[in-house]
Amino acid sequence: MTLQFSVLASGSTGNAFYIESGEEKILVDAGLSGKKIEGLLDQVQVNPHDLSRILVTHEHSDHIKGLGIMARRYNLPIYANEKTWQAMEGQLGKLSVDQKFHFNMEEVKDFGGIDVESFAVSHDAADPMFYTFHKDGKKISLVTDLGYVSERIKKTVENSDALIFESNHDVSMLRMGRYPWNIKRRILGDSGHVSNEDCALALCDILDDQTKRVYLAHLSQDNNMKDLARMSVEDVLKERGFEVGSRIELHDTDPAQATPLYKV
Repeated sequence: MTLQFSVLASGSTGNAFYIESGEEKILVDAGLSGKKIEGLLDQVQVNPHDLSRILVTHEHSDHIKGLGIMARRYNLPIYANEKTWQAMEGQLGKLSVDQKFHFNMEEVKDFGGIDVESFAVSHDAADPMFYTFHKDGKKISLVTDLGYVSERIKKTVENSDALIFESNHDVSMLRMGRYPWNIKRRILGDSGHVSNEDCALALCDILDDQTKRVYLAHLSQDNNMKDLARMSVEDVLKERGFEVGSRIELHDTDPAQATPLYKV
């Protein structure tokens, strides 16, 4: 069976990602209300009763808002690392012991034939980590909430058939915007978020013949726009000789509209 995925929701207001192979159906993060997540799954014809488990990247509310609700409603096991559990447990409501599992940093777990690899990112959370998914020589990588893109992350996500990658803000919009300076400094810092330009420069080091699709993710509601993010990244890639539109496709993500299920 091949891998299929959808970016259910992505942005500063809430994040959720879905990936499946055969009977294994994984939700990564649940940063919206239970009702909204159910609606997003319905957009890609997935019944939430069929979900296998939920993986967590970190404890910020735009990634776990509906986590406790979804876990209770559909009796789902939750996987997160120890520090993330400690940071988020009080926000989730009552869960049974057999719903709580540890997924350590830099670990690989086999879920229904999908090998899931966790890796560290630099972000102002307890112990944030993201995931690559491997199955029969195919690879999907999900990585947002990055202060900067380390060489280790680049090596981890290279050779992906599809890459969901942060393009959070336009630096000029952020600097001129309404946020107080301490928030701007946090976003621009090494444990904040990656700008459109830094996204593009990192992609220049990551992209290879294997990668056909890049989804620009976690766009700021206030400091970015889809067209601006796509144009900024495309311009840099084209300057570096990448054939955007023919060999590599750039795709938008949305905080309220799931991307169509894509099969690799």
